[in-house]
Amino acid sequence: MPEAVLAPGARIECRSAEWLVRGLGRSSDGQQVVDVVGVSPFLREKEARFLVEVERAAGSFKVLQPEDTELVCDPSPRYRDSLLFIEAHLRRSVPTDAALVVGHRAAMDALPYQLLPAAKALAMPRQRLLIADAVGLGKTLECGILCSELIRRGRGRRLLVVTSKSMLVQFQKEFWTRFSIPLVRLDSVGIQRIREQIPGNQNPFHTFDKTIVSVDTLKNDREYRVYLDNASWDIIVIDECQNVAERASGTMRSQRSRLAERLATRSETLILLSATPHDGKPESFASLMTMLDPTAIADPSHYSKDDIRDLYVRRFRKDVIADLRNSVKERDSADVECVASEREERVFALLKDLKLPDSDGKVCA
Repeated sequence: MPEAVLAPGARIECRSAEWLVRGLGRSSDGQQVVDVVGVSPFLREKEARFLVEVERAAGSFKVLQPEDTELVCDPSPRYRDSLLFIEAHLRRSVPTDAALVVGHRAAMDALPYQLLPAAKALAMPRQRLLIADAVGLGKTLECGILCSELIRRGRGRRLLVVTSKSMLVQFQKEFWTRFSIPLVRLDSVGIQRIREQIPGNQNPFHTFDKTIVSVDTLKNDREYRVYLDNASWDIIVIDECQNVAERASGTMRSQRSRLAERLATRSETLILLSATPHDGKPESFASLMTMLDPTAIADPSHYSKDDIRDLYVRRFRKDVIADLRNSVKERDSADVECVASEREERVFALLKDLKLPDSDGKVCA
């Protein structure tokens, strides 16, 4: 009998457990590396990576032959267990086309125009796209649709969202309640806590697969550059990306722009979000396009829309008004004047003079 082929989809026995091969690769010194997921009961869904030569030398590596599969009778009523087994495998099969599979089934009333960015990105060899729809059209939802599609295709296990501090909670809530994508919120204190709990040679960004971090937390080169340069993600999302565009050149470039340029190389998939990506300066907008595709623009001062047409989606309310009218009722509003009561006036007076502490502990009016 010929030797079984080690390829994605094959099953192996390694370290007294059974694994399903997800992918093959090479280590930095040229050794064959196999990425696997557990099949045995105690290791089900656990991911691991083995050096094939090392495991073979230890005598704990074997590629299973499909011909050796033993068929057994299914005693369950109406072959229920077999049907559930087949259904489970069908649900885990990876889609091979660009059609939307799960994104449009999120906990939302998805409008047709909100599905376009995901469909456009899935048709690209690499999903690197600027979603620049106007305020209120649902850029976060469009991003979530695309991310859920990539996760369904096995290309979104590790996800990093970088946004402003004020948007952390909202972005985290939208991804969890709409798409069931859990994002662990990290700040400088949280990262330091992780560093205290792991060995000194470990990367804190490897602790959680799906995280959301403030751009102001990561922009500190002295603290996090080494960790970022040695980490990678399947998907990186940069929200409010106008804040990381280049406003100057050379040593005058901001920490945020240097951070974004570094992150752009740490993932195959890069999603930029902004309602106002262009500040009127072609060089600034070109810096965002260069993050998506370094070869798209030859001269940052002189380029045309045709050079970058495939790298962005930009719609205003007038462009999607037909979808909105079919799904969203027109708002009928009117101003109504009424006289406040004495008790209401006292409440208004109290609110007028109320002082609350801001997030830094300073008292503001």
